[in-house]
Amino acid sequence: MSEDAQPGPDDEFRDMLRQFLSGDSEIDPAKLVGAAGLPNDPAFMARLMSQLQAAVSRSGDGIDWSLATEQASGIGSQSAVATAPGTTSALEQAFHVAALWLDEVAYVAELTVAPRLMTRAEWAAATMPVWSQLSEPVADSIADSLTTVLRDQAPEEMREMLTGASQVMRNVGGALFAMQLGQVVGQLSTEVVSGGDVGIPLLDDQQAALLPQNVLAFGEGLDVPSDQVQLYLAVRELAHARLFRHARWLRLHLISSIREFAQGISIDTSRLEELAADFDPSNPEELREAMASGALIPPKTDEQMAALARLETTLALIEGWVDVVTAKATERLPKSDAIAEMVRRRRAAGGPAESAFATLVGLELRPRRLREAAAMWQAVSDAVGGEARDALWAHPDIVPTSDDIDSPTGLIARLTSTEPALDDVDRAIEDLLNDVSDDRPREGDDGSAEEPKA
Repeated sequence: MSEDAQPGPDDEFRDMLRQFLSGDSEIDPAKLVGAAGLPNDPAFMARLMSQLQAAVSRSGDGIDWSLATEQASGIGSQSAVATAPGTTSALEQAFHVAALWLDEVAYVAELTVAPRLMTRAEWAAATMPVWSQLSEPVADSIADSLTTVLRDQAPEEMREMLTGASQVMRNVGGALFAMQLGQVVGQLSTEVVSGGDVGIPLLDDQQAALLPQNVLAFGEGLDVPSDQVQLYLAVRELAHARLFRHARWLRLHLISSIREFAQGISIDTSRLEELAADFDPSNPEELREAMASGALIPPKTDEQMAALARLETTLALIEGWVDVVTAKATERLPKSDAIAEMVRRRRAAGGPAESAFATLVGLELRPRRLREAAAMWQAVSDAVGGEARDALWAHPDIVPTSDDIDSPTGLIARLTSTEPALDDVDRAIEDLLNDVSDDRPREGDDGSAEEPKA
């Protein structure tokens, strides 16, 4: 064979991966899949192996997020139950009534797109573009770290092969991450009741949605008529969607803030090196524990903690406003307090899928200080009314701050003041004019120093 025909490092590595994925190597792929926290059933394994083999052959850069969408939609479809026509009609009517009730208490823009009733699979597919945006920085960081560690830990004779095949390794690592994200989002689709249930804007602009199957599950065990549950949840969902429609800047601001936080996440390469050096393919429990506990993501830096505090303030303001508006709009419901308490308990407890997302991306979806934010919005409503309250969402510069949540009295004082508020430019001009006035000669002063009096 001529030298030109000799296989290069990329070809050797691709052949090695294909051998592994076909099950012809000493390492059992099923054990590695289990270590990654993915299901180890035959149908899933066959699909995963096919997708990883496709990742080996890909030449493009970036993660193929369609794998996550397929995985999430598949999980949502597994436990799907058809919605009865009567339930569909009742939920559509609930949205109609909810819109009328919100019009009475909230001064935010109405939606121009009709609310939707979605299956679990439809919710998973519709929300995946946002999930992938939020996860991409962490996925890239993990892929980079794995490539570096595996190359450094490899025997000398294999380093040239791994260096030349870094793109292949990134593709395979990205495929595994996408499948993990699909697993998390698919599980979330069995838990959420609406498009805005997790607090962030997962659906397209102006879109509100309920998941009938999950709404019914939410009402089970509550001593509350189903029509009241449906109305309450419809009001909450419409309030959330209308807020993002009204404050056009809010969606981009929130998603950008989450991505900014995620981009600051680094992977603990020293921990990865330990795992790579000591990893026993026949006993993957150590790797499973490291991934499940988030041990690969080191403690947050001071910059990340500051970014996280700003992000949590925004999330708390959103959820607190929705709570206050929903409570006011649903005062007609005899059991609204009981439903609200169920929402609070469910939100505080979270769920297994939310915990998995926090491990995967390093971000908890449920904001702290939510009760304090809701109390602030209620105090503002009582002091100046709903219209002045909702006007605070008009621009990011006038949205309440963390200090306002701590002490709403200052915010209320500013809102009720009859004197116009001065911005930084106004204050600078005022200070300049005051300085000029102080330096101006007094009447009768000839400019010379004043004679001392005897």
